[in-house]
Amino acid sequence: MAPLDLAFWHLESPTHPLHLGALAHFGPVPTAPDHPDHEPPPDVLELLARRAAAVPRLRMRVRDVLIPVGGAAWSADPDFDVRRHVREIALPGADFPAETTGLAAELMERPVERGLPPWEMYLFTGAPDGSFAVLVKLHHALADGMRAVAIGAGIFDEIAAGRRPARRPRPVPPRSWLPGPGRLLDLARDRLGDLGRAVEVSASVVGASVVRAGRLDGRPAAALAAESSGTRRLATATLPLDRVHRIRRATGGTANDVLLAVAAGALRRWFDGRGLPLPGTDLRALVPVSRRRPGAAPGPGNSLSGYLLDLPVTEPDPAARLAAVRHAMDRNKAAGPSKGAGAVALLADQLPPLAHRFGAPFAAGAARLLFDLLVTQVPLPRSALSLGGAPLRALFPMAPLARGQSLAVAMSPYGGRVHIGLVADGEAVPDLDALAAAFTAELDLLDPPDTP
Repeated sequence: MAPLDLAFWHLESPTHPLHLGALAHFGPVPTAPDHPDHEPPPDVLELLARRAAAVPRLRMRVRDVLIPVGGAAWSADPDFDVRRHVREIALPGADFPAETTGLAAELMERPVERGLPPWEMYLFTGAPDGSFAVLVKLHHALADGMRAVAIGAGIFDEIAAGRRPARRPRPVPPRSWLPGPGRLLDLARDRLGDLGRAVEVSASVVGASVVRAGRLDGRPAAALAAESSGTRRLATATLPLDRVHRIRRATGGTANDVLLAVAAGALRRWFDGRGLPLPGTDLRALVPVSRRRPGAAPGPGNSLSGYLLDLPVTEPDPAARLAAVRHAMDRNKAAGPSKGAGAVALLADQLPPLAHRFGAPFAAGAARLLFDLLVTQVPLPRSALSLGGAPLRALFPMAPLARGQSLAVAMSPYGGRVHIGLVADGEAVPDLDALAAAFTAELDLLDPPDTP
């Protein structure tokens, strides 16, 4: 098990589950014409279970190992039963979307069962028009955002149809467990390189944390950092992607810069709507960055770092907020993902397994010292997707909450819209719907809607 995967595995606690999530909404399954040559509509639950069982990664569970000490490994579950992971829940049809979001929030509160492969899927049915929704939960040790998309995509018609059957692995010739002199030299060189990188990243993390500690005035913690209640609240928002790109073309930068500026404005509006004073310093967001090469296969486990971004909530002008975000992200990219406290994931990748096993309680509380909230973008396939012929209408990603924090924001462009999933502590942020609505209002400030 890779060090960063192991870190996520040990950082979890009963009140701080560390699974990623996604809530996907589908239209109704097309009905077949009354003709003997047409097959009947598929059983969506059976189809979902069959396709999930065909993804090799979803058959793997975590087991402890003797060497390295404190380590763990992925191994195939000999008693794997997909019915333990895929379930159907019928909901009242009167207000299906709201019922779906509320139940998904309750299900996101619960950690996945550790003795089994760490994932779950729920099929929500009961909408009057035959539409349905699917909630996916994947433990962060199993995958980061990009890998989660690759795993979850296996349930869609377009990806499942092109999946190749698994090849039988080639036999590996036996070799001695004792490495030769050349291999020992390579191992020593690698460990020295790892140590050097760990020292460099540690210096960046500590330096950025000390600077931040000197700037904190306590007010951000009052709004977004709280002792966890163990509850979760979900809210969603959608933004037209063409308007995001129109702003990008007019101002420069990237679409992600625009979305980060919209998030900053939404938070400022939310503070004002709550009657809270603005924090004395801007809120700091952790913006995850994938370390995978563009176009490369996702690969197993986690491969990420992160940038730190001061969301300019204290800036009253929307255009100035966007300019500040763009300049800050340009500086982050110029410095690279190994600088600053956002590189803590790289540091975790350099630590031995025993450090993760015994250091998790201390590391879990460090998040609030490094950043105030997580804001991430999860890319989705650009092509239209479906399940059993039912078109995918929307997919809202969900990020886990770090200990001592109350809000995480995840965004995914799909089908001409940006789907935003907000996850919050249910007691600390009871008005999450107001924050979700603020995203649309803030986009309107940067790109006023057309008037008749």
